[in-house]
Amino acid sequence: MCGIFGILVTENSDFSPVIIKRMLNSLFKLSESRGKESAGLAIRTKEAIQVYKAPIAASHLIHTIRYKQVINRVFNCDRSMAIIGHSRLVTDGLQTRNNNNQPVIKNGAVGIHNGIIVNVTELFKRFSSMERRYDVDTEVILSLIQEFRNERKSLITSVQDTFRYIEGAASIAALFDDTNNVLLATNTGSLYTCMNQDAGIFVFASERYILEKLLKKRDFKGLLAIAEIDPVKPWHGNIINSDELDLKHFAFNDTVDPDIPQKGISEKLTINDLSPVDSHVAINPRSKPNDTKLRGLLIDTSAAVSKLRRCTRCVLPETVPGIEFDEDGVCNFCRNYKRINVNGEYALKEIIAPYRSKNGEPDCIVALSGGRDSSYALHHIKNVLKMDPIAYTYDWGMVTDLARRNQARLCGELGVEHIVVSADINRKRRNIRKNVNAWLKKPDLGTVPLFMAGDKQYFYYMNKLAKQTGIGLIIFGENLLERTDFKSGFCGIEPQGDLDHAYTLSSRKKLKLASYYGKEFLLNPSYINSSILDTMAAFFSYYLIPHQYLNLYDYIKWDEKKIVPTLIKEYNWEVAEDTISTWRIGDGTAPFYNYIYNLVAGFTENDTFRSNQIREGVLTRNEALENVLVDNKPRYESTKWYCDTNGLDFVKTIKTINSIPKLY
Repeated sequence: MCGIFGILVTENSDFSPVIIKRMLNSLFKLSESRGKESAGLAIRTKEAIQVYKAPIAASHLIHTIRYKQVINRVFNCDRSMAIIGHSRLVTDGLQTRNNNNQPVIKNGAVGIHNGIIVNVTELFKRFSSMERRYDVDTEVILSLIQEFRNERKSLITSVQDTFRYIEGAASIAALFDDTNNVLLATNTGSLYTCMNQDAGIFVFASERYILEKLLKKRDFKGLLAIAEIDPVKPWHGNIINSDELDLKHFAFNDTVDPDIPQKGISEKLTINDLSPVDSHVAINPRSKPNDTKLRGLLIDTSAAVSKLRRCTRCVLPETVPGIEFDEDGVCNFCRNYKRINVNGEYALKEIIAPYRSKNGEPDCIVALSGGRDSSYALHHIKNVLKMDPIAYTYDWGMVTDLARRNQARLCGELGVEHIVVSADINRKRRNIRKNVNAWLKKPDLGTVPLFMAGDKQYFYYMNKLAKQTGIGLIIFGENLLERTDFKSGFCGIEPQGDLDHAYTLSSRKKLKLASYYGKEFLLNPSYINSSILDTMAAFFSYYLIPHQYLNLYDYIKWDEKKIVPTLIKEYNWEVAEDTISTWRIGDGTAPFYNYIYNLVAGFTENDTFRSNQIREGVLTRNEALENVLVDNKPRYESTKWYCDTNGLDFVKTIKTINSIPKLY
């Protein structure tokens, strides 16, 4: 999720204000990979707590005149200080309302938070004395801590109680107006610290790699003299007195408070918010569920599609590229299908054995989209295989809020560190808008995947994360039934007839695919826009770089009837409101492109998935037909969200799609 970090400096620190400024700016830039939509910091001195934040990326914030003024004013007045900083990936609360940005100020506490709390509304109802002022979920954490402290509970007990009530993922840092203590706490382990008490400095960040990069910088090498990077373990916290850097660890299940330094503040400090005031109140572009007129624009094709000739064994229709029927009406996909033979749990354990951590350090990286298959994979790897994973997500702007909440549910419950690499989301969405608008000028089913090109750097950053962490085992939860060969089929690529990954196309087919796109770009110059470099990087990341991953479902059977109930029962996993299907509900692009495929070609990726289930003996053909009828229903809320989020005119876009000639 977001990037959080901080620096504590004592009065007699060996580091000059100039060096601390450089260190702070480095932490901002290093943490920006976690979120680029807003940034801010809070600085506590002996006189006050100064807060400054703005809805811009961290790398831009540190070069603004206002930021430099705030920093210089504070650094010229005091040597001793505690600084907490934040680089935000927006989840709850729009960044255009600056009160939703971080640090958040609430009832004498100033805090930053990495993660998502999924039961915010319920908690504010339960604790009715707490007033909700903002949309951001961080507010409820600070509200609960201060609520419990007002009941004369200690800071540690208040934090323990808070984490008992919240649901989701939370790594936090907080300053208070009535104590010199700084709080760090996490239920996922996404916090790392480094302290050189003799040199009078303490630093923390969301990732080990961020601190490793920081300590390699020439100006900060003095920190390495006796310092080591220490993780804050899941369900643990630290209390640090910023005057002397006395540090106490505590666990959320401790029954007795450890002794912590309580050198207090004689008078409560003033909290000054120096941030720009909101010039307007932004409106969340979510669709209205009762907007009947707009909803009616989406065409239900089920009656027309039902007349298509389908394979007598599976449910693929005659409009699938490359499909051929024999004299019995059986398609070539069925005739060439190879049943999935899982290798078994024993083989899996043999493969992962050399990677197992012996000291609780992370030993594998698990790709986590927030969808059902990757979510269950994380559950299985942590609870069944007893590995110590880091969860990884590449957020390119089309990861839905539902997926993010489900990611938080699992990581918070399992105590798993979650590293989210955030793209420049605004730029990605501009690229989507440009490519969709270009496509609408000359619709072609072969170029629909251009809408999803922005997510393919997922593989590049996965490999980069493995290198940064030194972890040699990457695990996917890729359901092999979910094949979508028809997408390249519309580009003239003949079916592969196997169950390898899409990125295992032969060199000849990759060249043919590239040639097809090159031809379409020449025929439709609107594709030649600022997104083209991103599209090229996507092709490189998907088809050309190494993909050396272990797929969990090569070793254990994928079982929808086991996976979904497990997730819902054990993690309160959330399903979508506009479909009863649990597939692709975390992907913001799927409802839009599936509407196109179904309207124009009479089928979607749901048809290919259900057909593979038939071939595996999981579903009967009649059951698959019933499922496809429901799965392919237009999803209004999700389609409207896609258009609004990417700046597309919903009415114009859908009317243009509706006018495309059909293949049936």
